[in-house]
Amino acid sequence: MPFGLDSRRTVSIARQPILDSKARIFGHELLYRCLSDSTAAADVAAAQTLSDAVLSVGLDALSCGLPIFINLTRPLLLGGAGGLLPPAITIVELDGTIEADAEVIAVCRELRSQGYALALNHPAPGSSAEALLPLVQYAKVDVKHTPPSAWKTIATQLTARKVTLIAESVENAEVAAATIAAGYELLQGYYFCRPTTFVATQLPARRLAYMQVLAALNRENVSLYDVEELVKHDLSLSYRVLRAVNSPAFGIQNEVTSIRDALVLLGVAQIRKWASVWAMAGLSDGDGSGAVSLSLVRARCCEYFGEMMPRGETRGFFLLGLCSLLDVILRRPMPVALENLPLPAPVRQALLGRQNMARTALEAIVYYERGEWDAAFDAVDQLGFDADLLPDIYADAIRWARELSPFAAAA
Repeated sequence: MPFGLDSRRTVSIARQPILDSKARIFGHELLYRCLSDSTAAADVAAAQTLSDAVLSVGLDALSCGLPIFINLTRPLLLGGAGGLLPPAITIVELDGTIEADAEVIAVCRELRSQGYALALNHPAPGSSAEALLPLVQYAKVDVKHTPPSAWKTIATQLTARKVTLIAESVENAEVAAATIAAGYELLQGYYFCRPTTFVATQLPARRLAYMQVLAALNRENVSLYDVEELVKHDLSLSYRVLRAVNSPAFGIQNEVTSIRDALVLLGVAQIRKWASVWAMAGLSDGDGSGAVSLSLVRARCCEYFGEMMPRGETRGFFLLGLCSLLDVILRRPMPVALENLPLPAPVRQALLGRQNMARTALEAIVYYERGEWDAAFDAVDQLGFDADLLPDIYADAIRWARELSPFAAAA
């Protein structure tokens, strides 16, 4: 495993998507935790380790070319951590309880002059942080801990100051719709990962075809000939296979134009995995919420866990992560979504919520991506693995998913 970060003792880093009112990804908030043996040195260490983590994972992989929100404490802000990332994509986020004295205001003005955008997180009425509102472009409101009756009033007050409002801690589609109606332009939270509306109609023919491809690809004894026939008879899959094998990542000198040659060069196992990704992208039907991107990261992480487990328990771990949001993508209950997929029993049980090793592996990744660090590391400990590897596994998965994204785009 080509890991780059040191360990959880240094830094844990993840990201949370921020979506617009049409459920398209606007940007990401960088979630991080820096640990230090010395409390006095914690803030100095945090700035350095955060910088190292961003460089190690890769800015492009973390951002996907979209804005990054980075939450800074007062010591980190005054210590210059606001300038860690390029101003073109960075939004420096400050907590609404920060003491907005002359020193903080001066640093914020300097950041603005350098081209950085600023966000204020939960500005409390009457607090000194309100002095920062003329300098900020975004304001966050935690709608989970704010009475719904106050959402519109707060939105009216803040939009009057010409700031873009972000509803934070949005946990379901109903809250998402209500906050948009109240005047919030951006939404943060994993509401898009939770299926709320199930449909009883048949899948459209195009999506049904992708489900059939996904099922056929993952039959236990599928042969090279079977995979070739599946790929050859789907124009979009053929295009992606040839585009992938001819990409610079493989360093092949002569252009490959035959699906059979591509299968031989990449290997059936690799093609099965990638074609499963492409089938999943097709199932998403152009959905821009990030469910497929999140599934890719989970798939790669779960695959690593599978590789570390005893033989016999590893099969299907890539699909474990890849299918973890299949109910959301298809808008069907998970038992229905999985009905015709030939999954190993432990993976199927895990996706249906039954506790086993596969479920614990998936939960470790879900906890980590949400910044629930202790729960994530506890889950890895339950698996009997070195939990210090988790930041590296996640970082590598982020890079891998970013590299794959040109090939995973829905047709």
